[in-house]
Amino acid sequence: MSDTYPFTLKPLPYAYNALEPYIGTETMIIHHTKLLQNYINRLNGILKDYPAYQNWTLEELLINNNKLPKAIRIDVHRNAGGVFNHNFFFNEMKPHSPTVRRANNNPNHIFCDFLNEVFTSFQNFKEIFSHFAMSVFGSGYAWLVMTEDHLLKFMTTANQDTPLPSKLQPILMIDVWEHAYFLDYKSDRARYIEEWFNVINWDKIEEIYMRLI
Repeated sequence: MSDTYPFTLKPLPYAYNALEPYIGTETMIIHHTKLLQNYINRLNGILKDYPAYQNWTLEELLINNNKLPKAIRIDVHRNAGGVFNHNFFFNEMKPHSPTVRRANNNPNHIFCDFLNEVFTSFQNFKEIFSHFAMSVFGSGYAWLVMTEDHLLKFMTTANQDTPLPSKLQPILMIDVWEHAYFLDYKSDRARYIEEWFNVINWDKIEEIYMRLI
């Protein structure tokens, strides 16, 4: 799989139906094979005529967007952001048995201790994160990121913006574009957010956190 041009659709680390009943099979198929693939196709189409930038990674295209030719800056920003955001979102989830109580899908090990230290409890962290996710107007994302000073910060981004140009490192993110949940929850974003906590891959999140500290 190429991390530079031409970008390719990376397979999910689980089956399309693996996140049932929390995220439906049809939602995952459309989200991955249609919407993400469209961002990849458009990004490759933009870079096709600009060989000087074909060895740049997604992160480099986003962080150094102002170094690109003006004619392609906005389109690269939107489509590289779409690819980065979707890859991050899909890779931070994993299947959990519907018979497992929701309370059991909590962070573990060092990251859990860190959340408890910073936010007093996982429940408090969850409520704050959910508030940010609900606050996104229209389409976008809610994030937990790490600053250059190794501090945790909540933030939201609109459309396909990412935290990367602000020198913030993503740790956890939820996609609150309506296509991420409408087939399963209609317009009930709050319920989608609540159920999404059942499919977070906390091992992956802790791995990201440990790499950053």
